[in-house]
Amino acid sequence: MAGTFHRRSRDVRRFLSTLFLLALLAAAAIGGAGWWWVHQPLPLRGSSVDLSIEPGTLPRGVAQAVRDAGVDVDPRLLFAWFRVSGQGHRIKAGSYELERGITPERLLDKLARGDVTLRAVTLVEGWNWRQVRAALAKADALKPDTANLADADLMKLLGREGVAPEGRFFPDTYTYAKGSSDVKVLQRALRAMDKRLAQAWAQRSPQSILKTPEEALNLASIVEKETGKAADRTLIAAVFQNRLRVGMPLQTDPTVIYGIGERFDGNLRKVDLQTDTPFNTYLRAGLPPTPIAMPGKDSLLAAVQPAPGNYLYFVAKGNGSSHFSGSLDEHNRAVNKYQRGISQ
Repeated sequence: MAGTFHRRSRDVRRFLSTLFLLALLAAAAIGGAGWWWVHQPLPLRGSSVDLSIEPGTLPRGVAQAVRDAGVDVDPRLLFAWFRVSGQGHRIKAGSYELERGITPERLLDKLARGDVTLRAVTLVEGWNWRQVRAALAKADALKPDTANLADADLMKLLGREGVAPEGRFFPDTYTYAKGSSDVKVLQRALRAMDKRLAQAWAQRSPQSILKTPEEALNLASIVEKETGKAADRTLIAAVFQNRLRVGMPLQTDPTVIYGIGERFDGNLRKVDLQTDTPFNTYLRAGLPPTPIAMPGKDSLLAAVQPAPGNYLYFVAKGNGSSHFSGSLDEHNRAVNKYQRGISQ
């Protein structure tokens, strides 16, 4: 009996030793496969993809954003790499360009460095094209390859011959390596606006009067300039869509100011409203010939998803928000109350 017991004990120990050895070999194999994977190029759906990481995005969300941007990778695998590396918490918000050949290891390094070791230029919502060019000209260590190009030549270089540059670039923070060309920044901003505009257009309301994405971009730029409070965006869009629907002039000051251009001194006068330019929406019906600024994603969405209602007028209340009216009488009462301090 004792001999049998000892033999069984030896067999159990031998089995456990074998099992432990197999576990070690499996772990080594997994580790080896993991090491191999983090050094392999990630498959991109294009020659390069643009990745935008919003502030506050957690590593799991970053992994999904990489996938959504156009990298064919399992976000669960990428998230696991972020965690195992111990560097996931260092990922910084911003706009990145991922090029062919980038590996999971280099991707994480790029995201962890963010704008700490890279330069960055910010294009602000509501800026016009002159402001964009000025920002690029002042950007640190960015080659001004487009500085002496006329607008038409610049857009031809970007593959958009005949398209006006106003409003065509998405407002965001774009990171770049020292010595990069401003052409690459503009290419990324152009692709980003194409993407954001297509996403908004795909979500347009069936009641929208807009016929093309270009009309949506145009209206979104006006909404961007007219909005004092974020919650008013869809209501402002409703006013302008309703005016277009009934054939009423848009009568929006920002378009008149845009038509004045660099001559505008900060004061909009009655004579300005009576001076004809292609952008004077008091004198000319419909949308202006081009956007008047860069709209952000919220204004793009508001333009195609206006609030329900028969609003035709709005007036600033003095606290950043506006009062919206469906009739001229109601609007005049609101003007008296909020602009003139006359109670009725």
